[in-house]
Amino acid sequence: MKKLVAITAAAAALAIPGAALAEYPEKAVEFIVPWPPGDLEDVLTRMIADEFQATYGVPAAVVNKPGGGGGPFPGAAEVASAPADGYTVGSFVVGVPVSGPNTGIPALNPNPFDPLGIFLTYPFVIVSSKSAPYQTMEELAAHAKDNDVALGHFGSVLVPTKVTLALAKTMGFDYASEAAFDALDCNTLASGDADVINTTLQLILPCIDDVNVLASIGSSRLPLTADTPTVAELAPELSVSLWNGLFVNKDTPADAREKITAVAEKVMKSEAAAKLAAETGALIYWQGAADSEAQIEADSATLAKINDMLAQ
Repeated sequence: MKKLVAITAAAAALAIPGAALAEYPEKAVEFIVPWPPGDLEDVLTRMIADEFQATYGVPAAVVNKPGGGGGPFPGAAEVASAPADGYTVGSFVVGVPVSGPNTGIPALNPNPFDPLGIFLTYPFVIVSSKSAPYQTMEELAAHAKDNDVALGHFGSVLVPTKVTLALAKTMGFDYASEAAFDALDCNTLASGDADVINTTLQLILPCIDDVNVLASIGSSRLPLTADTPTVAELAPELSVSLWNGLFVNKDTPADAREKITAVAEKVMKSEAAAKLAAETGALIYWQGAADSEAQIEADSATLAKINDMLAQ
């Protein structure tokens, strides 16, 4: 009898409008950026968080969780371990879904994420100091055959790093040393911590007149460095997209996905986003979930070829 009473009470509660599950979102939402503040993914994700808060009336904030030289993977693992309820959203680079399962982090294998959409293609560049004795990749290749050159990157398992190392191999040289940094900007080169860095154009714009942009990573030249060749021009087999997108755990409910997506798409079509693209040379847009899945598959295939090249 007690069991029957309990079931009846539960059924009655569900029939009461006020007892129904609250509509998403009902509490604060966190957007996890696994990098320090300041770069394009951080700026755009903050724009998404601000619009989400304005649209739905709940707190929404970006939380930066850099990996201390481990790239985005520790931060991504925290998102993977969060409940799949739409209240923790990852803002991730291509390396998270493509390379994450191979990092040895249990939370990332198998890939626990679904893309909501891709919104940014980075203006990623290979850069040296203006005082360096090389101004092109060809000159760097010649110099590095007889001199030690140190490379700074965001993580050895990340796509931009692998593309940079594969380009060196294709051009017949190796970096004498390489190290991961949480931030790669004007100070990295000025301090001598690295001779060459691969980073986003946004981070070296303040000192653009004091550096040499040796190459950009991608299939199209950047408007702000139009005279600089792309890696795809130098080595077509290394052409891969360097993007950032929003991701959630695979079991996240559809209504949460739809509401996050609606806000993100609105932001990427805004005048503020268009202005940011013009100022930084980045491509800013909204690519939906299905097309993003296809992009991930294509980039995974290219990266597999690059991994084979680096393993030889």
